[in-house]
Amino acid sequence: MEASCLELALEGERLCKAGDFKAGAAFFEAAVQVGTEDLKTLSAIYSQLGNAYFYLKEYAKALEYHKHDLTLARSIGDRIGEAKASGNLGNTLKVLGQYDEAIACCQRHLDISQEQGDKVGEARALYNAGNVFHAKGKQLSWNMPQIPGDLSEEVKETLLKATEYYERNLELVKQLGDRAAQGRAYGNLGNTHYLLGNFNEAIAFHKERLAIAKEFGDKAAERRAYSNLGNAHIFLGMFDASADYYKKTLQLSRQLKDQAVEAQACYSLGNTYTLLQDYERAIEYHLKHLSIAQELGDRVGEGRASWSLGNAYVALGNHEEALRYARKHMEISCEVREGGSQKLTHSQ
Repeated sequence: MEASCLELALEGERLCKAGDFKAGAAFFEAAVQVGTEDLKTLSAIYSQLGNAYFYLKEYAKALEYHKHDLTLARSIGDRIGEAKASGNLGNTLKVLGQYDEAIACCQRHLDISQEQGDKVGEARALYNAGNVFHAKGKQLSWNMPQIPGDLSEEVKETLLKATEYYERNLELVKQLGDRAAQGRAYGNLGNTHYLLGNFNEAIAFHKERLAIAKEFGDKAAERRAYSNLGNAHIFLGMFDASADYYKKTLQLSRQLKDQAVEAQACYSLGNTYTLLQDYERAIEYHLKHLSIAQELGDRVGEGRASWSLGNAYVALGNHEEALRYARKHMEISCEVREGGSQKLTHSQ
């Protein structure tokens, strides 16, 4: 017996919920092929197909189905459906770097949510708009010196727009009593203020983020908050406080068994102890970073660690070791350059 459109769609939904987006998308595609007279069901299938392809990182297909969903929602006068489709389109366009179109979609999502008195939709639209401006600001600053606060007017305006939307989102999710959403807003506000060079504000927001992460037992968010707090304190010249936060980052990265983050925490600690002129401890952490980078086959990380070790040994007057690591760095730099891999950088 031929499966009906709805049965296929329900199986697609079940598979996506189980995390198998590839199989889920295949069932949704089959449901579209079978077809249905019920346009609301078809709209829901398009929406879920768009989401499945988004998770599969097939953004052109995600865009196509979210556009179908938007057209269909409009044709049947489903305003809430139109708002949702606009939000999904905005997120997809953001990932594709089409920021101005993404903003227009977020704005439509926001306008309809407000018109319908849908506070949850309104909060989501504000958050998404913040994300688009945040992503645009980061992309615009890619070719600039990576010093927080040292920004062009365009980048500054874009990031200020992001903070404005995040603040409005925060106000609304507080009214809704959504603590998890408050945590996300605090984290993003901390990140945008950090990029703007407002380090005291960034610290205040990341501390709020940390408190909520602990409340939920969210170790990954807690680890990110510690790392962000360490970074912000560096720029205020509070190196001891930075070292304490990076140690907590290191501890959690080990609990989470995340070696890439563990390596980054060791690198940050090595740099912080260099700033504190405690070169022995700097060497200890850079050696740990080197060891993890070698284990992970991360040649760029190995190069960074070698460069940092060379500098620390120079500071201690141990020129033999300094030369050994300088040669190691040179060898890796040449290899990475020839391989066309990412360039080595030595910034914090």
